Amino acid sequence: MGQKGFWDFEERQQELLNKNKTLKYLNDIIPWELFRDELESLHKKDRKSNAGRKPIDVILMFKLLILQQLYNISDEELEYQVKDRLSFMEFLNLGIEDPVPDATTVWLFRQRLKDHDKIETLFEQFSDYLNQQGYQAQGGQIMDATLIPVPKQKMTKQEKEDLKQGQIPEEWQNDPHKMAQKDIDAKWTKKNNQSYFGYKNHINIDVDYGFIRQYIITDAAVHDSQALTRLLDDLNAGKGVWADSAYRSAGIEWLLSFLNWTSHIHERPYRNRPLSEEQKEKNTERSKTRSHVEHVFGAWVMQLGGKALRSIGLGRAEVNLGLKNLTYNFMRFIFWETREPALN
Repeated sequence: MGQKGFWDFEERQQELLNKNKTLKYLNDIIPWELFRDELESLHKKDRKSNAGRKPIDVILMFKLLILQQLYNISDEELEYQVKDRLSFMEFLNLGIEDPVPDATTVWLFRQRLKDHDKIETLFEQFSDYLNQQGYQAQGGQIMDATLIPVPKQKMTKQEKEDLKQGQIPEEWQNDPHKMAQKDIDAKWTKKNNQSYFGYKNHINIDVDYGFIRQYIITDAAVHDSQALTRLLDDLNAGKGVWADSAYRSAGIEWLLSFLNWTSHIHERPYRNRPLSEEQKEKNTERSKTRSHVEHVFGAWVMQLGGKALRSIGLGRAEVNLGLKNLTYNFMRFIFWETREPALN
C-alpha cells in the first residue's frame, strides 16, 4: 500500500463533502458569532479571577452541543466521534493535533446553560435573526405536542405513595447516588390506550416557513390544550390557528375569538354525538394545513436522531429539548437558504 499524502487527504474530505453537505451548510450559513456575547457571559459569572487556564472557546462548545443534538449521541460518544471523524473536526475547526473537549467538559458547559437559563435566550436570539433575514412568522400558526419518553422508574409501592403525597422517599434522601438516578419530574400519560412515561415538547410553528416560533417543555401528564395560551404567537402576521381536536374546547374557542384569531381547530365527536359529514369535510380541509407540524417531529426522527432523552429531571429536559428545537430551526433555515428557486 502506497504512502498517503496531503492531496489524498484533501480528496477524501471532498468526497465526504459531496455526499453530505449538512455540516458545511451549518458552518457557512448559521451566524455562530451571534451567540458569542451571551455564551461568554457564562464564564464571566462563573470565573472569580482571570488567573489560570483560559476556558475553551464558547462557540466551539456550543457547536459541540448542536452536533450532539443533530446526531442524538451521548457526551462520551460525542467525544469519541469528534476524535474519530474528519467531518466533525472540520465543522469544529479542529486539527488532528488539537485537543478535543472531553465528556465532562461538555456536561459542565450544558449544565451552565441550565443554571443560567440561557437556552430560551439563545432560541430567541436566533428567532430575532430570522425576522431580520425576512423570515417573519406568517400565514397563521399550528400547534402540537410530542411525547418524549424516558426510562421507566422502578419503585416500590411505598415510594410511589410518597411521591403522590409530594414527598421524597426517605431511602432516596439517605442515598444521594440513588436519588440522582430517579426522575421525579417525569409523569405518566395515556395516548391511544398506551401508557407513556416522560415529558412533552409543545410547539408552535408558522404556516408559511415552518419554523418553531414558541415552545414549552412539560411533564407528559400536562394536557396539550393547557399549553395553548402560552404558545400563541402574537407576532404572527396571520390570524389562523390550527391544531388537532385535543385543543378543542368551548373556552379555547371563546378565547381565540376574543383575541381576534380565527380557529381552525379540529372538531371532535362525543359519545352519542358523532361528527356530521360537513364537520368531517371541514376537518379534512383543516388537516391539509395542520399536518405541516408533523414535518417537525418527522425531521426529529429522520434528521436529528430521534427523540431519546438521556437526561434526568425537567430542568435538563428543558435544556436538551430546547437545543433540539433550536437545531431544528437551524436546519430549517438551511433548507430555505439553499433551496433552488422555483421555475415559472
